[in-house]
Amino acid sequence: MPHPVYLIEGVSGSGKTSVATELERRGYAVVHGDRVLAYQGDPQTGAPIPTERRSSDPAFINTHHIWDAARVRAIIADPARPVTFFCGASRNRAHFVDLFDAVFLLEADWPTLERRLAARVDEWGSEPGERALVARLHATREDLPDNAMSIDATRPLAKVVDAILAHCGLPSACGAKNLSSSG
Repeated sequence: MPHPVYLIEGVSGSGKTSVATELERRGYAVVHGDRVLAYQGDPQTGAPIPTERRSSDPAFINTHHIWDAARVRAIIADPARPVTFFCGASRNRAHFVDLFDAVFLLEADWPTLERRLAARVDEWGSEPGERALVARLHATREDLPDNAMSIDATRPLAKVVDAILAHCGLPSACGAKNLSSSG
């Protein structure tokens, strides 16, 4: 692996996108996995779910929310990339999680998550059925990565990002040119 790569995970509302945006602001390379790598597919095989077999059921959407594992591997293998943070959640992470130098899990209490989700408009977690699923996932801790370093995501965003960077042994800002977040 030519450069350090990190994965930042968490349930909806934990702050993955906010952390990604703050890391970018500080000059770090970020891949918004849920925006540029995600599709509805089989978590075991990676095969896309045909449109006619897709469902609007939140549990179905969650179970089949996967990332393009080949693209993850290609981004990680690119020697031109600097230190890179992947932010988002994927049900097929087992196919590539071992490629990351560290995995961070953003954690927050349910009232904080509920408040954040209630403030969303036209985003995952804004609908009651989606919010109920997030509540269940938060309570059961299913779909969360094993052996991830827990980060208290109830703190101010700057402190959350500072904690992640400190665990990585990285400065609070990066002087390197930030590469496209599109991966």
